Amino acid sequence: MWQQDLHIHTTWSCNDPAVAPEQRIELVAAVQHARIVGISDHFEHLPPDDLESYARSVRGAGLYVGTEVDGAPSVAAAAAFPFDYYVYHCRDEEAEYAGLEQLMATERPVIVAHPHMLDTDLGRLPQGCLVELNNRYVARCDWRGFYGPFVGRFRFVLSSDAHQPGWLGQSVAAYVARELGIREHRVFAEPAER
Repeated sequence: MWQQDLHIHTTWSCNDPAVAPEQRIELVAAVQHARIVGISDHFEHLPPDDLESYARSVRGAGLYVGTEVDGAPSVAAAAAFPFDYYVYHCRDEEAEYAGLEQLMATERPVIVAHPHMLDTDLGRLPQGCLVELNNRYVARCDWRGFYGPFVGRFRFVLSSDAHQPGWLGQSVAAYVARELGIREHRVFAEPAER
């Protein structure tokens, strides 16, 4: 069992073609692949007038309620809702770094998602944010060259970025963390209340 997994999608990410119809909150909760689990469906795909239903569904399954925010345009709306944490796309653009600062001002955890896929400049990130090693994407880059120089600067979080039940796992991300000498940062001390 993994320590935590906070980057997981479900059918609430209704316009994401990678999400399998079986990837429901109840199934993710039942699989118990990690001790601490959070759902972070795409903010831009959630019903803006019914975020409460999403949160109730996730909390009702005993999971943390997060959301994945696709850059600066959605930050203000996402920050206004009391999510437990954020998974954030930070492209190498001024507005994206400003959006990150705005999310961090909520004082909720912010995980910078798959930075090597979005050309995030890790040198520009504030030290208080969390950097993700994403099982889905980490092998698609020179991870030693990209993450290696920043091992002592950031706290790292492993995630599956699961869109389908078979993706619930972190074996590649865990391998990269071991090779780089990274000890995963635990975002929440205890599992969410059931």
